[in-house]
Amino acid sequence: MAILKVDNLNKTYSPKSIPVKNVSLTVKDQEFLTLLGPSGCGKSTMLRMIAGLEMPTRGRIWVGDRDVTPLRPGDRNMAMVFQSYALYPHMNVRANISASLRLRKLPESDVNQRLRDVSAKLGLDSLLDRKPSQLSGGQRQRVALARALVRRPEVFLLDEPLSNLDALLREQVRAELKQIFERQSAPVVYVTHDQTEAMTLSTQVAVLYDGTVQQLAAPSEIYHRPANRFVAGFVGSPQMNLLTLMCEGNFACLGAYKIPLPEPIARSPQAIPQTIVLGIRPEDVAVVEPASDRAIAEGHCFLIENLGTAKLLSLSIPHGDRDRLTLRALVPHDLPLPSDQISLHLPSDRLHWFDSQTGDRLG
Repeated sequence: MAILKVDNLNKTYSPKSIPVKNVSLTVKDQEFLTLLGPSGCGKSTMLRMIAGLEMPTRGRIWVGDRDVTPLRPGDRNMAMVFQSYALYPHMNVRANISASLRLRKLPESDVNQRLRDVSAKLGLDSLLDRKPSQLSGGQRQRVALARALVRRPEVFLLDEPLSNLDALLREQVRAELKQIFERQSAPVVYVTHDQTEAMTLSTQVAVLYDGTVQQLAAPSEIYHRPANRFVAGFVGSPQMNLLTLMCEGNFACLGAYKIPLPEPIARSPQAIPQTIVLGIRPEDVAVVEPASDRAIAEGHCFLIENLGTAKLLSLSIPHGDRDRLTLRALVPHDLPLPSDQISLHLPSDRLHWFDSQTGDRLG
């Protein structure tokens, strides 16, 4: 199989509309790369350029040692699964899956063998004579996947393939996708704005914003060590707490409490900014006994959201003479709360620090 390489890819529609800005990526055999980001970040434009549906303004696209940039989509040996499934409504499932093979004039025996293999793999044997209108959303999605798999391409491209499914079916098909592509050796590029899909399916995640890659890393690295404030706030549900705090010496001030800055920041006093952004995920915030020596903050609980296995507390923390900060804590559903005034512990090894001006990670 081949390696997909995107080199300095750029797409410019006008001086004010540049959805992809000089992006370089490499996706190796057996790698599943997800392009993750909000609407308008450039992820679908980038996928369309890889597929050949749009031409880049600058940059090259390589599959192995082939420069496929000037080639038409059909000549790139890539298979794409669209958000809309794009099935032929007048054809049954059997014909939809095998259409690309017949266009390539493969021998009938090869077509039938590939059809049998992929149909059995995706549980489509009983649906082969049905038309797309007779299928459920999940079944149509499997047919679209089968049409891609049967081609045995060098690269798989998937553009938000689960977004049209309801929540329960999306979870089921997501699990099926993971099993299917774990058995494939070709590189996979998957586009989504759903971070759950990105974290569960991928070996690598590229978080995009404003046409640039903010961080490219394994899902665990993205989650536990976000490269900047945007990644920290975008990845994770509930969203990470991001608090802008004043600095005094080697401490950041949170209400009446002072939190020591980590050593990499504290050992360069001249570089400590006036303000700094403290990040901590709600599940890392601990509720402690009132007046505990472990307390790092204290706030008024003004909202409790029951999430079933846990409850999400929203707390208002005094900050300065008039300001208040909101901090959220995810705690066990059966945790007793002594009163509306809650004492909190923020473990030092779970804190993230970001530059308040650039948003870059510090330390």
